[in-house]
Amino acid sequence: MKHVCVFCGSTPGNNGLYVDTARQMGEAIARQGLGLVYGGGHVGLMGAVAEGALQAGGHVIGIIPQALVKKELEHHGLSELHIVGSMHERKAMMAEKASMFVALPGGFGTLDELFEIITWAQLGFHSKPIGLLNTAGYFNPLLKFIEHIVDEGFVNSAVRAIINVADDAESLLHILMTTEPPQIEKWLKKADEL
Repeated sequence: MKHVCVFCGSTPGNNGLYVDTARQMGEAIARQGLGLVYGGGHVGLMGAVAEGALQAGGHVIGIIPQALVKKELEHHGLSELHIVGSMHERKAMMAEKASMFVALPGGFGTLDELFEIITWAQLGFHSKPIGLLNTAGYFNPLLKFIEHIVDEGFVNSAVRAIINVADDAESLLHILMTTEPPQIEKWLKKADEL
């Protein structure tokens, strides 16, 4: 079974649409016959995406660091729950189990996970599809900043092309399931080319 790794907030945010679309993403993943891999929590958007997938009969794998288990944030109704020693172990296991990645609205942790997985693709460590569920235009400022990074010459435009964007769960999953991620051939100039 292919699994979609979802990065998202551990809080619900200020717009009720965030929780609704997180739940819809979980439901859409299950309806497509895909499994969900996520951070293992029962709170915020994390809890909503897991509940959406579970209620639609999906297979849900949670991966949570021991420190967050101590705060009683883990979800007890998952298909599988893996407790790991650190955030680094969590991200590595999520990446290993995933066939594709989706970021929903969230804070610094979500952005950290998203940018690490983009960086790994840039370095050629994986060629798995990456997408943003742009609920209510949440990622518009980030996408504008990424264009700025490209314009300033710090990121190759081919790297920008690996980030797929859609406003609804079904459309984003369709893109990720049917589009071959671009291969990044060269991300850094050799010293003799500078």
